[in-house]
Amino acid sequence: MELWHDRILILDFGSQYTQLIARRIREAQVYSQILPCTTSLTTILAHRPKGLVLSGGPASVYDKKAPKIQAQLLDEGIPVLGICYGMQLVTDLLGGEVAKASQREYGRADLVLDDASDLFKGVTKGSSCPVWMSHGDRIERMPKGFRAIAHTGNSPVAAMKSVGGSRRIYCLQFHPEVAHTPNGTKILRNFVYDICGCRPTWTMSSYVETAVGQIREQVGRNHVICALSGGVDSSVAAALTHRAIGDQLTCIFVDNGLLRNGEQEQVKQTFGRQLHLNLRLLDASQAFLAALKGVTDPERKRKIIGKLFIKQFEAEAKMKSGDAKFLVQGTLYPDVIESVSFKGPSATIKTHHNVGGLPTKMKLRLIEPLRELFKDEVRVLGKELGLPDDIVWRQPFPGPGLAIRVLGSVTPERLTILRAAEAIVDREIRAAGLYKDIWQAFAVLLPIRTVGVMGDQRTYEHVIAIRAVTSLDGMTADWARIPPELLGRISNRIINEVKGVNRVVYDISSKPPSTIEWE
Repeated sequence: MELWHDRILILDFGSQYTQLIARRIREAQVYSQILPCTTSLTTILAHRPKGLVLSGGPASVYDKKAPKIQAQLLDEGIPVLGICYGMQLVTDLLGGEVAKASQREYGRADLVLDDASDLFKGVTKGSSCPVWMSHGDRIERMPKGFRAIAHTGNSPVAAMKSVGGSRRIYCLQFHPEVAHTPNGTKILRNFVYDICGCRPTWTMSSYVETAVGQIREQVGRNHVICALSGGVDSSVAAALTHRAIGDQLTCIFVDNGLLRNGEQEQVKQTFGRQLHLNLRLLDASQAFLAALKGVTDPERKRKIIGKLFIKQFEAEAKMKSGDAKFLVQGTLYPDVIESVSFKGPSATIKTHHNVGGLPTKMKLRLIEPLRELFKDEVRVLGKELGLPDDIVWRQPFPGPGLAIRVLGSVTPERLTILRAAEAIVDREIRAAGLYKDIWQAFAVLLPIRTVGVMGDQRTYEHVIAIRAVTSLDGMTADWARIPPELLGRISNRIINEVKGVNRVVYDISSKPPSTIEWE
């Protein structure tokens, strides 16, 4: 089934910003899809794209193993936007010259426009506008049939376009997709609207209609079970699937012993009593904790949890009348990108229990209706489906639960400490009115003890780390500037109210180079 008539394909060459390109285009209500740069010409053309974006990447085009595309793709008459490495690749493929720059450009640069038409429409010609650069190579000689349309002090060809002939190719040495390029959104919209002729049809209301049809076609009359955690992702996936197939869906909430305080009751209240979904609650906490006993490696934790989840769901599927054939999961785009590099030659950072952590052989077939959506799109979709705000705006919670926030061995005692600390963080962040402003705020139990003094007595107890970040989609994040007085109140409450803790620290690292979760 064809998703959208108008789409932009983004060929990924491994840039850390590729996902931002997709987000910016979707924010213009145009559907964008990321494909590996190794995708065949036949497959690319089969998608019937209205435009192509060639992303940046860490390679140099003159390297022996530099990723390439078939040059024929540039002669198909499809508008092309090359960004950074994409610009250099176009130059190389069409006979221009790329060489190492005598002076690298990383960070802010002042761009001067030489042509303010089409791609730069609405940006004043001749004026200097800030852009974000990240490159060590530059264009020494443009291909035949191209002319420069912008420059910087270090890059005589900071942007170029094809002139004459049937090609419609535009190239930028800077990154329009990042916030540090203020006119970047305008440039990308000029490309997708004016140059590619796309219509703004990508909305969550239209997504619901299409996704419902796809789920019905995939499922037929079979029974389906949904892995429901109570978080926004699985909740929206459940509501969307229920919209499609009604009582053919049974939602299963597995208490794996790794949940936050009050998780089970909230799920019963929202999905059983308010939304009237078929809901089954399974207590498998003993099985999960037994399997995790003595395990300290985070990847092993994820694999164990993923395997046990599927075992629970397959057993439940057998008990279900009609024998369920499908499993619904709330897998999101960032989960997929971080777990496997099927979207391009990017490194695997960690597996997710609902992606890379799944067993290779499963009896249940997966339904992942949110697999190509970013978190902010899922929240909009949740509102479209009528979910309450306390679900839609709930902060992300990892699939493996508290197992990856208890660093080291997972025990009932250590989980009790972490739950109590997490509850204090959550209540204080909400009370301060910061819950919606912060992407995630949580506690981590460290695998160390430190010396302290309480009541004139020496203590040797646990350490809690507080992690709070701001982000748009979880792909990049910065540590949240929580007011010191709030941090002090959280620390004071944890040390005084959580038995076994005598020290609290605050994590001030960003993603990258760190990840949001510690494991």
